Amino acid sequence: MTAPLPGTAAPPRSAARFLSDRLDRLDAPVRRDVKRLLTVVALLPLLLLLGLRASRLPHGFGLPVLYGLSVLAGTVWLLYLAYSRYDDPAVRTLRARPADLDAFPRLPDRPRVSFLLAVRNERARIEDCVRSMAASDYPDLDIIVVDDASDDGTGELLEDLARRLPLTLIRLDANAGKKAALVRGCERADEDVLLFTDSDCVVAPDAVRRCVDALVRHPELGAVSGHCRAWNADAGLLARVQDVWYEGQFRVTKAAEAAVGSVCCVSGPLAAFRREAILNYLPAWAEDRFLGAPFRFATDRQLTGHVLGQAWRGRALKRRHGNSPFIRDQDFPELRWRVGYSRSARVWTQVPARPADFLRQQVRWKKSFVRNLFFTGGFMWRRGAAAAALFYGHALWVLAAPVLVVRHLLWAPLHLAGLVTVLYLCGVVLKGCVWGLAYRFDHPGDRAWRCRPLMSLLSCCVLAWLLPYALLTLRRDVWARSGS
Repeated sequence: MTAPLPGTAAPPRSAARFLSDRLDRLDAPVRRDVKRLLTVVALLPLLLLLGLRASRLPHGFGLPVLYGLSVLAGTVWLLYLAYSRYDDPAVRTLRARPADLDAFPRLPDRPRVSFLLAVRNERARIEDCVRSMAASDYPDLDIIVVDDASDDGTGELLEDLARRLPLTLIRLDANAGKKAALVRGCERADEDVLLFTDSDCVVAPDAVRRCVDALVRHPELGAVSGHCRAWNADAGLLARVQDVWYEGQFRVTKAAEAAVGSVCCVSGPLAAFRREAILNYLPAWAEDRFLGAPFRFATDRQLTGHVLGQAWRGRALKRRHGNSPFIRDQDFPELRWRVGYSRSARVWTQVPARPADFLRQQVRWKKSFVRNLFFTGGFMWRRGAAAAALFYGHALWVLAAPVLVVRHLLWAPLHLAGLVTVLYLCGVVLKGCVWGLAYRFDHPGDRAWRCRPLMSLLSCCVLAWLLPYALLTLRRDVWARSGS
């Protein structure tokens, strides 16, 4: 039996919900102006702090000070975009549409959808995932599950499920890796929309429908990301911290990127793609190489990059893999697709509850970040100033974090500058509190918001050190979630 979905009960009537209900009654132009005004008012304390710090910059100029100001300014901008300019594309028509809207082919009102999953050695939790896929309320859904040579009984369990549920099971004899396994599944899929999930996830019954609604409403969207939270948030403090962090990464970061049409990572737990936007690039994605070796990470970031950048990279990639039936049988034009995010398309993932598993996951993500920086970073500047600032600003913050950590947590104490360390940690906690307050605004009465400053401390004191390690171990390519 499928595990109950967390967070499906009706939420309490919050300030955010009250404002949303009142704003929905206004005409679209008035609603937009009111949202902007309210967001600016809410951000005034941070704007005043930013102005105060900036006024002192000539007297205390230095890279650490400049870094702190840029992080604060970036946080303010993310919050502004997320709360004043984001609209759920599954709920209402977006305000900013491309000038060449007619260049994008429209989907039928009820497009056919392939729902794909690749799995390896996940016997303990795969049934909940597959049953949630089968429980989707979307008609014309073709469920395809690829077992990537599991040796723990996962394949046999899937065969039993295939006899009882409407799904197609493909079993591979040899381990191919997640990307190659999904491409094998795509060989069987001829639907209008290709939708992916991960083997440790459960999806809401209406999640597929909402993603498809967003794509049908907006033909310029080549891909849409769902909204992910932790399925096992009650497994301990580490899981709760990740759950609150996930909420911010989607509700704020992805919402801000969606406001400028350039979500940089359509996350694996729920990723919907137009067939025309990715089909020709599946061979390049599956056979991706980096530093002279096959690269089996960056599954979601890299595929999103092919959607965002095909107008500038697509033709060369298709020439390189021109013999593939994915290109030979049907060659789609390279378009400047936009990529969105639907907050109402919900999915839950099982986050690592043990520190060792969490660190392994974070190392995989750091490797994906590095690979994606070299690929997507080569063209993001072409997608407009706002999209470029979000992408490159985030990249600079991540790359600079290890240097700042060494300076503030090692160098400063060794040189009897402990006050510098204290001020740095206070800044980290302040940033976490800002994100925590955003969480509390959306979820009143939920005390989990206090976990967000802990995630900020964890990021600076532990996770920042993982980037150098990820760089040194880029060629290790295990993808099974067990880490084996």
